[in-house]
Amino acid sequence: MKRASNPDTGDTPATQEQIRGKIIDAIAQTMDLYGANYSFGQLYGVMFFEDKPMTLEEMKQHMNMSKSNMSYAVRSLMDSKMIMKLDEKQERKDLYVAETDFFKAFQNFFAAKLQREIDVMLGAINEVIPPLSEMILAKETEEEERQLCLKDLHKLRHGIDYYSWLQQFVDGLRSGSFFQKPIEDADATS
Repeated sequence: MKRASNPDTGDTPATQEQIRGKIIDAIAQTMDLYGANYSFGQLYGVMFFEDKPMTLEEMKQHMNMSKSNMSYAVRSLMDSKMIMKLDEKQERKDLYVAETDFFKAFQNFFAAKLQREIDVMLGAINEVIPPLSEMILAKETEEEERQLCLKDLHKLRHGIDYYSWLQQFVDGLRSGSFFQKPIEDADATS
């Protein structure tokens, strides 16, 4: 195998493993920026370069993580659709594979995170608006408190508008309507 110059030092030839390691670290750092656990990002990076599905045991050995941490990492990556569990099994063990299309990974990851935000926030807003409205309408509410409640209600209604817009954004993200993948240049792939 031909060796490239080491990306860290520039002088000693780098191995394919070192080059992959650099990208795996970058993937983990990037996912960490967006709130995913760094080691989960490393696991996704490892699986990204695998040419075959992996079992939990293979992942555990590769990552040197406990089985419980590995299970949690896999569940988290599955929730954001960064990895998928296959229907087939290997010696009765579940098999998992990473989403290797960066466009699809972006769509899946951000749609899942944003949908969670929408669900949490709208759930809370919709839960507090009725009692807040009751306080505003109640005769025994002091005028100063009523005015504060009205301001809060106005802010929450603005929040509903925002989360309605965000839901449309997430729906568009899931459908892929926001992007067109770049046309692959024949020269770039040769």
